[in-house]
Amino acid sequence: MSYNKITKNIIGAAIKVHKTLGPGLLESAYQECLLYELKTMGYAVQKEVTQPITYKDITLDHGYRIDLLVENKIVIELKTVENFIDVHSAQILTYMKLGDYPLGLLLNFRTKLLKNGIKRFINTTE
Repeated sequence: MSYNKITKNIIGAAIKVHKTLGPGLLESAYQECLLYELKTMGYAVQKEVTQPITYKDITLDHGYRIDLLVENKIVIELKTVENFIDVHSAQILTYMKLGDYPLGLLLNFRTKLLKNGIKRFINTTE
């Protein structure tokens, strides 16, 4: 299945969760519900995936965790914030780079319409 198809399905599931729950909950509630929806759709989804940092000869595990990882390819970072700020984009791009993941979605559930809280990222590092 193509990245575009998977991404479309993830966004559709996120919109379904948002329409059902509304914008006022914690990230963890949306995470569990989106996890449920994606697994119901048949996707391999991992939650709270540890993302270690390798620097020269050492590996640091400081508890950096990817909210959801779909098909071991697409990073999903969930937020419930007023607006995205630069550090949110930097965070997902760093996760994608460190794990060599090709695609990422930053989803902000604290919006009236979820479509206004979606950013898609492509890993362009080689």
